[in-house]
Amino acid sequence: MSDSATAARRSAIYLLDQILGEGRLLPECLAAGALDRLGPEDRARAQRLTVETLRGLERADRLLDNHLRQTPALTVHNALRLGAVELCNGEAAHGVVNAMVEIIGRSRKHGRLKGLVNAVLRKVAAEGPDAWPRMRVPRLPAWLRDPLVAAWGDQAVVGMEQAHFFGAPLDLTLKPGCAGPAGDILPTGSVRVQGAGQVSALPGYTAGDWWVQDAAAALPVQVLAPKPGESVLDLCAAPGGKTLQLAAAGADVTAVDISETRLAKVRENLGRTGLQARVVASDALEFGGSYDAILLDAPCSATGTIRRHPDLPFAKDGSEFGALIELQSQMLAHAWTLLRPGGRLVYCTCSLLPDEGEVQIEEAVQQHPDMQVDRAALNVAGVDKGWITSEGGLRLRPDFWAEHGGLDGFYIACLNKSA
Repeated sequence: MSDSATAARRSAIYLLDQILGEGRLLPECLAAGALDRLGPEDRARAQRLTVETLRGLERADRLLDNHLRQTPALTVHNALRLGAVELCNGEAAHGVVNAMVEIIGRSRKHGRLKGLVNAVLRKVAAEGPDAWPRMRVPRLPAWLRDPLVAAWGDQAVVGMEQAHFFGAPLDLTLKPGCAGPAGDILPTGSVRVQGAGQVSALPGYTAGDWWVQDAAAALPVQVLAPKPGESVLDLCAAPGGKTLQLAAAGADVTAVDISETRLAKVRENLGRTGLQARVVASDALEFGGSYDAILLDAPCSATGTIRRHPDLPFAKDGSEFGALIELQSQMLAHAWTLLRPGGRLVYCTCSLLPDEGEVQIEEAVQQHPDMQVDRAALNVAGVDKGWITSEGGLRLRPDFWAEHGGLDGFYIACLNKSA
Protein backbone atom coordinates (compact mmCIF):
# COMPACT_ATOMS: atom_id res chain seq x y z
CA MET A 1 0.00 0.00 0.00
CA SER A 2 1.54 3.29 -1.11
CA ASP A 3 1.72 6.39 1.04
CA SER A 4 -0.10 8.33 -1.70
CA ALA A 5 -3.01 5.87 -1.72
CA THR A 6 -3.31 6.23 2.05
CA ALA A 7 -3.17 10.02 1.75
CA ALA A 8 -5.98 9.97 -0.82
CA ARG A 9 -8.14 7.82 1.46
CA ARG A 10 -7.40 10.02 4.46
CA SER A 11 -8.40 13.08 2.44
CA ALA A 12 -11.60 11.37 1.31
CA ILE A 13 -12.51 10.69 4.94
CA TYR A 14 -11.89 14.36 5.73
CA LEU A 15 -14.16 15.41 2.89
CA LEU A 16 -16.88 13.05 4.12
CA ASP A 17 -16.53 14.55 7.60
CA GLN A 18 -17.02 18.03 6.16
CA ILE A 19 -20.02 17.09 4.01
CA LEU A 20 -21.83 14.81 6.46
CA GLY A 21 -20.80 16.58 9.65
CA GLU A 22 -20.52 20.25 8.72
CA GLY A 23 -23.00 20.46 5.85
CA ARG A 24 -20.38 21.75 3.40
CA LEU A 25 -20.65 21.07 -0.31
CA LEU A 26 -17.76 19.27 -1.99
CA PRO A 27 -16.90 22.25 -4.28
CA GLU A 28 -16.66 24.47 -1.18
CA CYS A 29 -14.20 22.07 0.42
CA LEU A 30 -12.10 21.88 -2.75
CA ALA A 31 -12.10 25.67 -3.15
CA ALA A 32 -10.87 25.95 0.45
CA GLY A 33 -7.83 23.82 -0.43
CA ALA A 34 -8.86 20.50 1.11
CA LEU A 35 -6.81 18.55 -1.45
CA ASP A 36 -4.09 21.04 -2.28
CA ARG A 37 -1.36 18.93 -0.66
CA LEU A 38 -2.05 15.98 -2.94
CA GLY A 39 -0.68 15.40 -6.42
CA PRO A 40 -3.09 15.42 -9.40
CA GLU A 41 -3.68 11.64 -9.41
CA ASP A 42 -4.29 11.47 -5.68
CA ARG A 43 -6.60 14.49 -5.79
CA ALA A 44 -8.65 12.75 -8.44
CA ARG A 45 -8.67 9.54 -6.40
CA ALA A 46 -9.77 11.31 -3.22
CA GLN A 47 -12.65 12.98 -5.05
CA ARG A 48 -13.68 9.73 -6.71
CA LEU A 49 -13.67 7.86 -3.38
CA THR A 50 -15.73 10.62 -1.75
CA VAL A 51 -18.31 10.63 -4.53
CA GLU A 52 -18.57 6.82 -4.67
CA THR A 53 -19.04 6.64 -0.90
CA LEU A 54 -21.81 9.24 -0.96
CA ARG A 55 -23.60 7.42 -3.78
CA GLY A 56 -23.45 4.12 -1.90
CA LEU A 57 -23.90 5.52 1.61
CA GLU A 58 -27.23 3.86 2.34
CA ARG A 59 -25.95 0.44 1.31
CA ALA A 60 -22.72 0.89 3.26
CA ASP A 61 -24.63 1.87 6.42
CA ARG A 62 -26.94 -1.11 6.15
CA LEU A 63 -23.97 -3.47 5.89
CA LEU A 64 -22.13 -1.80 8.76
CA ASP A 65 -25.18 -1.76 11.04
CA ASN A 66 -25.05 -5.55 11.12
CA HIS A 67 -21.71 -5.38 12.94
CA LEU A 68 -21.94 -2.20 15.06
CA ARG A 69 -23.58 -2.10 18.48
CA GLN A 70 -23.61 1.69 18.35
CA THR A 71 -22.70 4.36 15.83
CA PRO A 72 -19.03 5.33 16.26
CA ALA A 73 -17.60 8.85 16.02
CA LEU A 74 -18.13 10.41 12.59
CA THR A 75 -14.53 10.08 11.39
CA VAL A 76 -14.43 6.39 12.31
CA HIS A 77 -17.86 5.85 10.78
CA ASN A 78 -16.75 7.50 7.54
CA ALA A 79 -13.61 5.38 7.41
CA LEU A 80 -15.81 2.31 7.74
CA ARG A 81 -18.20 3.61 5.08
CA LEU A 82 -15.38 4.32 2.66
CA GLY A 83 -13.86 0.91 3.35
CA ALA A 84 -17.19 -0.84 2.84
CA VAL A 85 -17.78 0.86 -0.50
CA GLU A 86 -14.30 0.00 -1.72
CA LEU A 87 -14.62 -3.61 -0.60
CA CYS A 88 -17.98 -4.00 -2.33
CA ASN A 89 -16.66 -2.49 -5.54
CA GLY A 90 -13.84 -4.97 -5.99
CA GLU A 91 -10.86 -3.49 -4.16
CA ALA A 92 -8.50 -6.02 -2.55
CA ALA A 93 -9.57 -6.68 1.04
CA HIS A 94 -6.12 -6.63 2.60
CA GLY A 95 -5.26 -3.26 1.08
CA VAL A 96 -8.52 -1.60 2.11
CA VAL A 97 -8.60 -3.02 5.64
CA ASN A 98 -4.95 -2.26 6.33
CA ALA A 99 -5.32 1.30 5.02
CA MET A 100 -8.33 2.09 7.22
CA VAL A 101 -6.71 0.53 10.29
CA GLU A 102 -3.57 2.60 9.68
CA ILE A 103 -5.53 5.84 9.18
CA ILE A 104 -7.61 5.42 12.33
CA GLY A 105 -4.67 4.01 14.28
CA ARG A 106 -2.67 7.19 13.66
CA SER A 107 -5.48 9.39 14.94
CA ARG A 108 -4.85 10.80 18.41
CA LYS A 109 -8.55 11.01 19.04
CA HIS A 110 -9.70 7.69 17.59
CA GLY A 111 -6.60 5.45 17.57
CA ARG A 112 -8.03 3.11 20.21
CA LEU A 113 -10.76 2.09 17.74
CA LYS A 114 -8.45 0.60 15.12
CA GLY A 115 -9.32 -2.88 16.37
CA LEU A 116 -13.00 -2.17 15.78
CA VAL A 117 -12.25 -0.96 12.27
CA ASN A 118 -10.23 -4.09 11.54
CA ALA A 119 -12.91 -6.47 12.83
CA VAL A 120 -15.86 -4.78 11.15
CA LEU A 121 -14.24 -4.37 7.75
CA ARG A 122 -13.07 -7.99 7.72
CA LYS A 123 -16.67 -9.06 8.24
CA VAL A 124 -17.85 -6.71 5.50
CA ALA A 125 -15.14 -8.11 3.20
CA ALA A 126 -16.51 -11.59 3.75
CA GLU A 127 -20.18 -10.89 3.09
CA GLY A 128 -20.48 -7.44 1.52
CA PRO A 129 -19.56 -8.09 -2.12
CA ASP A 130 -22.32 -10.71 -2.46
CA ALA A 131 -24.93 -8.67 -0.58
CA TRP A 132 -24.19 -5.32 -2.26
CA PRO A 133 -25.84 -5.89 -5.69
CA ARG A 134 -28.98 -7.33 -4.05
CA MET A 135 -29.61 -4.21 -1.98
CA ARG A 136 -32.03 -1.53 -3.14
CA VAL A 137 -30.79 1.54 -4.98
CA PRO A 138 -30.03 4.17 -2.32
CA ARG A 139 -32.87 6.61 -1.72
CA LEU A 140 -32.77 10.36 -1.45
CA PRO A 141 -33.17 11.86 2.04
CA ALA A 142 -36.82 12.41 3.01
CA TRP A 143 -36.52 16.22 2.92
CA LEU A 144 -36.00 16.00 -0.85
CA ARG A 145 -37.63 12.70 -1.73
CA ASP A 146 -41.03 13.63 -0.32
CA PRO A 147 -41.59 16.77 -2.46
CA LEU A 148 -40.25 14.99 -5.54
CA VAL A 149 -42.66 12.09 -5.06
CA ALA A 150 -45.48 14.62 -4.61
CA ALA A 151 -44.48 16.28 -7.89
CA TRP A 152 -43.59 13.33 -10.12
CA GLY A 153 -44.73 10.12 -8.41
CA ASP A 154 -42.83 7.33 -6.70
CA GLN A 155 -41.95 5.40 -9.87
CA ALA A 156 -40.34 8.47 -11.46
CA VAL A 157 -38.34 9.20 -8.31
CA VAL A 158 -37.08 5.60 -8.19
CA GLY A 159 -35.85 6.13 -11.75
CA MET A 160 -34.12 9.35 -10.71
CA GLU A 161 -32.46 7.60 -7.79
CA GLN A 162 -31.18 4.91 -10.12
CA ALA A 163 -29.70 7.59 -12.39
CA HIS A 164 -28.10 9.27 -9.35
CA PHE A 165 -26.59 5.99 -8.18
CA PHE A 166 -24.95 5.23 -11.53
CA GLY A 167 -23.60 8.77 -11.87
CA ALA A 168 -23.10 10.89 -14.97
CA PRO A 169 -20.92 10.27 -18.01
CA LEU A 170 -19.01 13.17 -19.56
CA ASP A 171 -21.00 15.30 -22.02
CA LEU A 172 -19.33 17.73 -24.40
CA THR A 173 -20.55 20.61 -26.55
CA LEU A 174 -18.54 21.01 -29.75
CA LYS A 175 -17.52 24.34 -31.21
CA PRO A 176 -19.04 24.61 -34.72
CA GLY A 177 -16.86 22.94 -37.30
CA CYS A 178 -14.77 21.06 -34.73
CA ALA A 179 -14.54 17.39 -33.84
CA GLY A 180 -14.49 15.98 -30.33
CA PRO A 181 -13.21 12.79 -28.71
CA ALA A 182 -14.78 9.48 -29.71
CA GLY A 183 -18.19 9.12 -28.13
CA ASP A 184 -21.91 8.76 -28.69
CA ILE A 185 -23.82 11.54 -30.43
CA LEU A 186 -26.91 12.22 -28.34
CA PRO A 187 -30.25 13.12 -29.98
CA THR A 188 -29.77 16.81 -29.09
CA GLY A 189 -26.24 16.94 -30.53
CA SER A 190 -24.07 16.66 -27.42
CA VAL A 191 -21.21 14.13 -27.45
CA ARG A 192 -21.26 11.64 -24.58
CA VAL A 193 -17.91 10.09 -23.60
CA GLN A 194 -17.81 7.05 -21.32
CA GLY A 195 -14.82 6.48 -19.01
CA ALA A 196 -13.24 9.75 -20.08
CA GLY A 197 -10.50 9.95 -17.44
CA GLN A 198 -8.63 13.24 -17.25
CA VAL A 199 -10.61 15.81 -19.23
CA SER A 200 -7.65 18.00 -20.16
CA ALA A 201 -5.92 15.02 -21.77
CA LEU A 202 -8.74 14.36 -24.26
CA PRO A 203 -8.21 15.22 -27.94
CA GLY A 204 -9.21 18.75 -28.79
CA TYR A 205 -9.15 20.16 -25.25
CA THR A 206 -6.04 22.30 -25.64
CA ALA A 207 -7.17 23.45 -29.09
CA GLY A 208 -10.47 24.63 -27.59
CA ASP A 209 -12.61 22.46 -29.87
CA TRP A 210 -15.19 21.69 -27.14
CA TRP A 211 -16.20 22.25 -23.54
CA VAL A 212 -17.76 20.10 -20.84
CA GLN A 213 -21.53 20.63 -20.55
CA ASP A 214 -24.27 18.20 -19.62
CA ALA A 215 -26.70 17.58 -22.48
CA ALA A 216 -29.54 19.14 -20.46
CA ALA A 217 -27.52 22.29 -19.74
CA ALA A 218 -26.87 22.71 -23.47
CA LEU A 219 -30.58 22.98 -24.31
CA PRO A 220 -31.45 26.48 -22.98
CA VAL A 221 -29.25 28.14 -25.61
CA GLN A 222 -30.74 25.92 -28.32
CA VAL A 223 -34.20 27.07 -27.18
CA LEU A 224 -33.08 30.73 -27.19
CA ALA A 225 -31.69 30.22 -30.74
CA PRO A 226 -29.31 33.24 -30.77
CA LYS A 227 -28.67 34.90 -34.11
CA PRO A 228 -25.39 36.39 -35.33
CA GLY A 229 -25.02 39.99 -34.22
CA GLU A 230 -27.83 39.92 -31.67
CA SER A 231 -27.08 41.51 -28.31
CA VAL A 232 -27.55 38.72 -25.78
CA LEU A 233 -27.28 38.94 -21.99
CA ASP A 234 -26.23 35.80 -20.13
CA LEU A 235 -27.28 36.38 -16.51
CA CYS A 236 -25.73 34.18 -13.81
CA ALA A 237 -23.27 33.02 -16.45
CA ALA A 238 -20.62 31.06 -14.52
CA PRO A 239 -19.13 28.54 -15.14
CA GLY A 240 -19.74 29.65 -18.73
CA GLY A 241 -20.91 26.76 -20.90
CA LYS A 242 -23.91 28.74 -22.13
CA THR A 243 -21.75 31.83 -22.68
CA LEU A 244 -19.54 29.77 -24.99
CA GLN A 245 -22.59 28.48 -26.89
CA LEU A 246 -23.93 32.01 -27.36
CA ALA A 247 -20.55 33.31 -28.52
CA ALA A 248 -20.08 30.36 -30.88
CA ALA A 249 -23.42 31.26 -32.50
CA GLY A 250 -22.04 34.70 -33.35
CA ALA A 251 -24.05 36.70 -30.83
CA ASP A 252 -22.74 39.85 -29.14
CA VAL A 253 -22.60 38.38 -25.63
CA THR A 254 -22.44 40.02 -22.22
CA ALA A 255 -21.85 37.46 -19.46
CA VAL A 256 -22.74 38.58 -15.93
CA ASP A 257 -22.18 36.79 -12.64
CA ILE A 258 -21.92 38.00 -9.06
CA SER A 259 -18.82 35.89 -8.35
CA GLU A 260 -15.51 37.18 -9.66
CA THR A 261 -13.94 33.87 -8.65
CA ARG A 262 -16.40 31.87 -10.75
CA LEU A 263 -15.99 34.28 -13.66
CA ALA A 264 -12.30 33.35 -13.81
CA LYS A 265 -13.41 29.98 -15.20
CA VAL A 266 -15.54 31.73 -17.83
CA ARG A 267 -12.57 33.83 -18.94
CA GLU A 268 -10.32 30.77 -18.97
CA ASN A 269 -12.71 28.85 -21.25
CA LEU A 270 -13.21 31.82 -23.54
CA GLY A 271 -9.45 32.06 -23.92
CA ARG A 272 -9.06 28.33 -24.53
CA THR A 273 -11.78 28.22 -27.18
CA GLY A 274 -10.92 31.54 -28.82
CA LEU A 275 -14.48 32.84 -28.39
CA GLN A 276 -15.43 36.40 -27.46
CA ALA A 277 -17.75 37.81 -24.79
CA ARG A 278 -17.82 40.73 -22.37
CA VAL A 279 -17.47 39.38 -18.85
CA VAL A 280 -18.85 41.49 -16.00
CA ALA A 281 -18.88 40.86 -12.25
CA SER A 282 -22.18 42.27 -10.96
CA ASP A 283 -25.27 41.47 -8.95
CA ALA A 284 -27.87 40.47 -11.56
CA LEU A 285 -30.51 42.50 -9.74
CA GLU A 286 -28.42 45.68 -10.13
CA PHE A 287 -27.25 45.17 -13.71
CA GLY A 288 -28.71 47.43 -16.43
CA GLY A 289 -28.88 47.69 -20.19
CA SER A 290 -31.11 46.76 -23.12
CA TYR A 291 -30.85 43.46 -25.02
CA ASP A 292 -32.39 41.59 -27.93
CA ALA A 293 -32.36 38.31 -26.01
CA ILE A 294 -31.63 37.21 -22.44
CA LEU A 295 -30.69 33.90 -20.90
CA LEU A 296 -31.40 33.72 -17.17
CA ASP A 297 -30.00 30.58 -15.53
CA ALA A 298 -31.30 31.50 -12.10
CA PRO A 299 -29.73 30.40 -8.80
CA CYS A 300 -31.62 27.35 -7.58
CA SER A 301 -31.53 24.25 -5.40
CA ALA A 302 -29.41 22.42 -8.04
CA THR A 303 -31.43 19.28 -7.28
CA GLY A 304 -31.23 18.34 -10.94
CA THR A 305 -27.45 17.84 -10.77
CA ILE A 306 -27.27 15.12 -8.10
CA ARG A 307 -25.97 12.60 -10.68
CA ARG A 308 -22.73 14.61 -10.65
CA HIS A 309 -23.01 16.12 -7.18
CA PRO A 310 -24.11 13.40 -4.72
CA ASP A 311 -22.94 15.58 -1.83
CA LEU A 312 -25.90 17.93 -2.27
CA PRO A 313 -28.63 15.84 -0.56
CA PHE A 314 -26.38 15.35 2.47
CA ALA A 315 -25.04 18.90 2.77
CA LYS A 316 -28.43 20.58 2.34
CA ASP A 317 -31.76 20.21 4.12
CA GLY A 318 -34.14 22.26 1.98
CA SER A 319 -34.28 25.20 4.39
CA GLU A 320 -33.02 27.62 1.70
CA PHE A 321 -35.74 26.80 -0.84
CA GLY A 322 -38.04 29.68 0.11
CA ALA A 323 -35.33 32.31 -0.26
CA LEU A 324 -34.19 30.84 -3.60
CA ILE A 325 -37.72 30.84 -5.02
CA GLU A 326 -38.17 34.50 -4.05
CA LEU A 327 -34.79 35.40 -5.59
CA GLN A 328 -35.71 33.66 -8.85
CA SER A 329 -38.93 35.65 -9.04
CA GLN A 330 -37.06 38.92 -8.45
CA MET A 331 -34.40 38.07 -11.04
CA LEU A 332 -36.97 37.16 -13.67
CA ALA A 333 -38.89 40.40 -13.08
CA HIS A 334 -35.70 42.48 -13.31
CA ALA A 335 -34.41 40.65 -16.39
CA TRP A 336 -37.74 41.38 -18.09
CA THR A 337 -37.07 45.12 -17.74
CA LEU A 338 -33.76 44.67 -19.63
CA LEU A 339 -35.40 42.94 -22.61
CA ARG A 340 -36.27 45.06 -25.64
CA PRO A 341 -39.84 44.96 -27.02
CA GLY A 342 -40.12 42.04 -29.42
CA GLY A 343 -37.26 40.24 -27.65
CA ARG A 344 -37.18 36.84 -26.00
CA LEU A 345 -35.97 35.55 -22.65
CA VAL A 346 -35.15 31.98 -21.69
CA TYR A 347 -35.60 31.22 -18.00
CA CYS A 348 -34.01 28.02 -16.72
CA THR A 349 -33.03 26.28 -13.50
CA CYS A 350 -31.17 23.03 -12.84
CA SER A 351 -33.90 22.05 -10.38
CA LEU A 352 -36.37 19.17 -10.11
CA LEU A 353 -38.83 21.21 -8.04
CA PRO A 354 -41.85 22.72 -9.84
CA ASP A 355 -41.76 25.76 -7.54
CA GLU A 356 -38.45 26.72 -9.17
CA GLY A 357 -39.70 26.11 -12.71
CA GLU A 358 -43.28 25.56 -13.80
CA VAL A 359 -44.79 27.63 -10.97
CA GLN A 360 -42.41 30.54 -11.59
CA ILE A 361 -43.55 30.81 -15.21
CA GLU A 362 -47.24 30.46 -14.38
CA GLU A 363 -46.95 33.35 -11.91
CA ALA A 364 -44.73 35.50 -14.15
CA VAL A 365 -47.18 35.36 -17.06
CA GLN A 366 -49.95 36.55 -14.74
CA GLN A 367 -47.81 39.47 -13.52
CA HIS A 368 -46.58 40.69 -16.93
CA PRO A 369 -49.25 41.39 -19.55
CA ASP A 370 -46.58 41.74 -22.27
CA MET A 371 -45.19 38.25 -21.60
CA GLN A 372 -46.13 35.21 -23.68
CA VAL A 373 -44.78 31.67 -23.42
CA ASP A 374 -43.27 30.55 -26.74
CA ARG A 375 -44.02 26.86 -27.16
CA ALA A 376 -42.67 26.82 -30.70
CA ALA A 377 -39.17 27.60 -29.37
CA LEU A 378 -39.11 24.13 -27.83
CA ASN A 379 -39.07 22.50 -31.27
CA VAL A 380 -35.43 21.55 -30.83
CA ALA A 381 -33.86 18.47 -32.41
CA GLY A 382 -33.92 15.50 -30.04
CA VAL A 383 -36.42 16.99 -27.58
CA ASP A 384 -39.26 14.60 -26.73
CA LYS A 385 -42.68 16.26 -27.06
CA GLY A 386 -43.68 14.50 -23.84
CA TRP A 387 -41.22 16.69 -21.95
CA ILE A 388 -43.26 19.84 -22.72
CA THR A 389 -45.36 20.91 -19.74
CA SER A 390 -48.88 22.31 -19.57
CA GLU A 391 -47.75 25.95 -19.19
CA GLY A 392 -45.39 25.60 -22.15
CA GLY A 393 -42.01 24.89 -20.55
CA LEU A 394 -39.60 22.01 -20.95
CA ARG A 395 -39.15 19.62 -18.02
CA LEU A 396 -36.05 17.42 -18.04
CA ARG A 397 -35.44 14.71 -15.41
CA PRO A 398 -32.57 12.32 -14.63
CA ASP A 399 -34.80 9.30 -15.34
CA PHE A 400 -35.32 10.45 -18.94
CA TRP A 401 -33.03 8.99 -21.61
CA ALA A 402 -32.30 5.95 -19.45
CA GLU A 403 -31.17 4.12 -22.60
CA HIS A 404 -28.52 6.82 -23.14
CA GLY A 405 -27.41 7.13 -19.51
CA GLY A 406 -29.79 9.87 -18.30
CA LEU A 407 -29.36 13.63 -18.16
CA ASP A 408 -29.53 16.36 -15.56
CA GLY A 409 -32.81 17.67 -14.23
CA PHE A 410 -33.65 21.06 -15.77
CA TYR A 411 -36.56 23.38 -16.41
CA ILE A 412 -36.54 25.66 -19.47
CA ALA A 413 -39.11 28.16 -20.76
CA CYS A 414 -38.92 30.73 -23.56
CA LEU A 415 -40.80 33.99 -23.00
CA ASN A 416 -41.58 36.51 -25.76
CA LYS A 417 -42.06 40.23 -25.08
CA SER A 418 -44.75 42.08 -27.01
CA ALA A 419 -43.38 44.40 -29.70
